[in-house]
Amino acid sequence: NHTRISEFILVGFQSHPGSQLLLSVVFSTMYIVTVVGNVCMILIIRMDSKLHTPMYFFLENLSTLDICYSSVIAPRAALAFLLGRRSISYNGCASQMFFFSLFGTTEAFFLAVMAYDRFTAICNPLLYPVVMSRRLCVLMVLGSYLSGCINCTIQTGFTFSLSFCGHREINHFFCDVAAVIHASCSDTFVNELVMLAVCGSIIVGTALVVFISYGYIIITIIQMPSADSRYKAFSTCSSHMVTICLFFGTVFFMYAQPGATSSPNKSNIISIFYTVVIPMLNPFIYTLRNREVKESLKKQFKR
Repeated sequence: NHTRISEFILVGFQSHPGSQLLLSVVFSTMYIVTVVGNVCMILIIRMDSKLHTPMYFFLENLSTLDICYSSVIAPRAALAFLLGRRSISYNGCASQMFFFSLFGTTEAFFLAVMAYDRFTAICNPLLYPVVMSRRLCVLMVLGSYLSGCINCTIQTGFTFSLSFCGHREINHFFCDVAAVIHASCSDTFVNELVMLAVCGSIIVGTALVVFISYGYIIITIIQMPSADSRYKAFSTCSSHMVTICLFFGTVFFMYAQPGATSSPNKSNIISIFYTVVIPMLNPFIYTLRNREVKESLKKQFKR
């Protein structure tokens, strides 16, 4: 019975014991860069009144979310690799899964919301200040978190209703839904079906919003008369497009296809990308490919 299980053993990357210290250093470094980069992004947006627009309101919230998202996974993983303590309590595993699912799902909805924001700004510029009001922006952010809460409650509830007998090893470096399901001694068909249905619908639904929005955006940009207008419109979307490709590409291969739980080794590698690498890269993507942010950054350095 699962109530007798006091702890799980996370055995991700156990086959490479000589690289544990290196993995700890890598995870720690990426986490520090993630926190510093995203905090700097938040400060830049708050200190420059020109960036107090819906686009940067969503970007500020994305940076906050990325810090929380990475904090659920990276510090504990780095400590486990350093000290060799791979055990995690039953309640600790459930908590980690809950918050990981919450922040991961919320990020998917955030990216869809940001795509809609760019669609409105480029395709309906005259109505943009009216449509994207402060109230609607706040409601979109709260709606994204609410959707994340619903998904993480379903995933965590279904997963920890399973039985975990003598086999307590989870072939992962954190308590991911697929890895924990794989460690159960119960029949997991229903759980895998629920994971595929819920996660698949979220990924496909948010991706559709993104693709439809950018379909209209691309058509609108092509029809613009001047090259300067096309360049300016494209520059405001390019960084978001890069983030979307990175996030949805990796998450799709993890959760939105049949047999997602069947390859633990592949899951470990892909999971590093969307839990640690992408939150670390986002501030650089939005800084290096965004003229307004770069100008604001130069202004702050001069001050």
